[in-house]
Amino acid sequence: MSARLTSEFWVSAYLTRLRLVEIPVFVTRKGDKTAGSVLVKLNTLDGQAKAFQRQFDMMSGEREWVVFAEGPEADVDSSLSKQAGFDPDIWVLEVEDRDGRHLLDDPSLA
Repeated sequence: MSARLTSEFWVSAYLTRLRLVEIPVFVTRKGDKTAGSVLVKLNTLDGQAKAFQRQFDMMSGEREWVVFAEGPEADVDSSLSKQAGFDPDIWVLEVEDRDGRHLLDDPSLA
């Protein structure tokens, strides 16, 4: 079993990884530095967006990224705002990429 990284450390690594391949990313909400959940919004700059969250897969025993919300950007933003109302410790990151790249499936970020 591997040690879990702090939320702040994971966010920092993710921001660096995206910037290295010139994908714009912004922290739109800072959460708890140690254990705050991270939500990643992918803005494809065409009025549409997806938000991802990590969840534990009971079958594989691994944590995986799944779609939390998708559709018109305003609807996704509303879902993220509601979630922040329930959980004040969450981080929200916004990735902007017309090609839909978010690198959440990059094994170096596991």
